[in-house]
Amino acid sequence: MKTYEKRWEQFIPISLDEAWDFFSSPLNLSKITPANMRFTVTSPYTEDTKMYAGMIITYKVSPLFGIKMNWMTEITHVADKQYFVDEQRFGPYALWHHQHHFKEVPGGTQMTDILNYAIPYSIAGQLANKILVDRKIEQIFTYREKAINKFFQ
Repeated sequence: MKTYEKRWEQFIPISLDEAWDFFSSPLNLSKITPANMRFTVTSPYTEDTKMYAGMIITYKVSPLFGIKMNWMTEITHVADKQYFVDEQRFGPYALWHHQHHFKEVPGGTQMTDILNYAIPYSIAGQLANKILVDRKIEQIFTYREKAINKFFQ
């Protein structure tokens, strides 16, 4: 199975405490996800719920062609105000391992996302990644960067 790695870095003009508070709340993910994905957290969490290792988060999402699907991730690692990792337990990918790193820098916070993923179906999955999936992931993270900039301006 072929795996892919992608990396994004973004400066956010807020304190590390503020960044951690926002990104460690599962419900805030929908605020920075494109509306056309119809992303909804279905886990019974509130705005005050913060991530912890072992946390299971369930979603409904329409990543391609408007087809609604269930997705489940587990927060596997958390180091307070440093990083957390979410891994898919059920969903569209053969592998989804997403690291979120945070570092205090002058004037704000440096956020780094590292995503390792794989598409099922061998050669067909590799073709789907080349034609569609890689581009869609880039669009999602480009949207996220703009949404974060707008949210924290």
